[in-house]
Amino acid sequence: MSYMMLCIGVLILDIITKLWAELALKGAGSFAVIEGFFHFTYVENRGIAFGMFSNARIWFILVSIVVLIALVVLFCKSKNRTVWLKLGTSLVIGGAVGNLIERMSKGYVVDFLDFRFINFPVFNIADIAVCAGAVMIMLHFFAAERLLKREETASGADVQDVEEELPHDENEG
Repeated sequence: MSYMMLCIGVLILDIITKLWAELALKGAGSFAVIEGFFHFTYVENRGIAFGMFSNARIWFILVSIVVLIALVVLFCKSKNRTVWLKLGTSLVIGGAVGNLIERMSKGYVVDFLDFRFINFPVFNIADIAVCAGAVMIMLHFFAAERLLKREETASGADVQDVEEELPHDENEG
């Protein structure tokens, strides 16, 4: 249940911060928090990452729905749900739903976090959650694959022994 709360928490934080950005920043340009380093900059992103493929709204909505369904299926069908998989899936789902809601209701996603020192595109809380979650899911599969390869080379070890080495949630029964 705590993973569902994380998903909902990401979604709520994303919605609140985007609403704040719209109310406080829209039409105001950019607000320097630390000049030349970090700014709040209001952007209406009609594309995907970095504004690519603008004006393909229906396509993005359909792809987002398919990805969300795939993540839920992955999570439910996975026999070995590590902490990495649970956290990663929760973050990706929360962030993806946040961006999906905006894309469906407004036709764009509000971005406002602007790290200028690295010359990176403006982004939002949902984007952070999706990227961090994707890394955690990759770590889950990397660790699982690595341990299974180690098992294949070890004599006498079985898959159950290897799966027990993966990090699991201690609250899971």
